[in-house]
Amino acid sequence: MSDSADGRPSERAGPSHPPPSPVQSVDRAEGILEFLGRQEEAGVTEIAAELGVHKSTASRLAAALELRGLIEQSEERGKYRLGLGLIRLAGAASVRLDLSRQSRPVCEHLAGRVAETINLAILDGNAAINIDQVLGPSAITTHNWLGRRTPLHATSSGKVLLAHLPEPERERRLSAPLERYTPHTVTDPCALRTQLTNVRTAGFAYSVEELERGLNAVAAPVVAFNGQVVAALSASGPPFRLTAQRLREVAALVRTAAQDISGRLGHLG
Repeated sequence: MSDSADGRPSERAGPSHPPPSPVQSVDRAEGILEFLGRQEEAGVTEIAAELGVHKSTASRLAAALELRGLIEQSEERGKYRLGLGLIRLAGAASVRLDLSRQSRPVCEHLAGRVAETINLAILDGNAAINIDQVLGPSAITTHNWLGRRTPLHATSSGKVLLAHLPEPERERRLSAPLERYTPHTVTDPCALRTQLTNVRTAGFAYSVEELERGLNAVAAPVVAFNGQVVAALSASGPPFRLTAQRLREVAALVRTAAQDISGRLGHLG
């Protein structure tokens, strides 16, 4: 590695040259995206000059980005421009940013109607994580669910998120041992599969003292503009208030509220 005339590092060709580190490759890939964002279109020679690397290195990086749809070749062969894959990534980031902002007034209204704790949860690996919480007037508990990761199979929000995963991902999670938290926790994968099928059909999921004794909940899916389930909206409270009969009534309110948030995110139903 030596310095070029403008002070940037450049590569020497040769078999003894060590391969770039993964971090260096990421930096260079980001550099290509930034460069194309400014230039609109550029060839490998221009990209190599911008990064201060050999053309073969620039070509490999461009090919990797093209394979992932992050850049694409224009009609003029050899010229690259930003690809449609970036729109997909930007859309996903936009949904996450919009989610909290668009859901907050809906959650506050729902908390007032059902008088219970309202939570908004998203998928976080093999768990659901609550990213927003609103306490209704009857919620006297000091239990703070905000930021807490909860198991997918033992919560209403988790079941909603699990039910709407692609089948291979869902089955991978169901193949792992399902932990029992209370005597009511569903740990049989076959029984859980049946529940998840009902969740997709009915549009909501129940959890009846499955995570904690004295806690019932019902949740419904929040859908983004692209039809993907991005969150679960839930209402939870003690069994003496959220009885079996009232859970059914609250389920309709939660589902309507989740549809309201979905509409705010651009989902047309």
